[in-house]
Amino acid sequence: MTQWKIACSSADDAPMTAPILLRGDICENLKSAADLGYDAIEIHTRETAELDYESIRKTMAETGTKIAAVVTGRLFTEGQTSLTDDKPYVTDAAIKAFKQYIDIAAELKTDIIIGWAKGNVPAGAPRQRYLDRLAKNLRIIADYGINKNVKLHLEVINRYEVNIFTTCQETLEFIEKYNLENCFIHLDTFHMNIDETDPYEAIRLAGKKLGYVHLADNSRRYPGSGQLNFRKTLEALQEADYQGYLSVECFPYPNGKEAAAKAIQYLNSLEI
Repeated sequence: MTQWKIACSSADDAPMTAPILLRGDICENLKSAADLGYDAIEIHTRETAELDYESIRKTMAETGTKIAAVVTGRLFTEGQTSLTDDKPYVTDAAIKAFKQYIDIAAELKTDIIIGWAKGNVPAGAPRQRYLDRLAKNLRIIADYGINKNVKLHLEVINRYEVNIFTTCQETLEFIEKYNLENCFIHLDTFHMNIDETDPYEAIRLAGKKLGYVHLADNSRRYPGSGQLNFRKTLEALQEADYQGYLSVECFPYPNGKEAAAKAIQYLNSLEI
């Protein structure tokens, strides 16, 4: 039986429509995660957050839980910046912000996730121009991350939400084309269910470049509540020799802690 490292999503605060399970400060969420049987939490935060690293490290030591990743989505949803924007001062701000995120991750000995904040290609615009811009800016951030021992996990998101990195193959080809050695693939079972013709093959395709995994069922509720075959997902991850975190990022239904409890109970029951 593989000893999976299981994490869950957390934030200081978030609307109930967000796929966040634990709400509160980081220390509170670490304690809650430990009580529920999780190994770690991922934190959704802003790059400007003033964190009490000493207290966080003390709580991690006391509970045995860790920080699985720092999620950067708020840079886009709140900060309205991305790496592909046509305005240079906006992309410059995004690069600066991502460096701040990397500084946070370095303090917490973890990595960062880049999803929405990578940006999109505007309707009717020449796609290659924006991909080249994205690669150029990602390389700046990735190089900064290397010096801080922080990896960049590029999230594959479904086509209804973004138009860059909607499949594993597209993301892998981008990483390889631009030789972005410090960039890795982040797969999410909810998004894969929409855009991957074979989600298990996508996991195998990612192989050693698979850096992070989100778990949610087809309705984006907790794993085991819907139609997805998580046994086959874990078997594919095992075949790929995946060593990273499995992070439950799903809607807090019927509430965050209950969803988190049901998720880990189900995942542990699979015994793979």
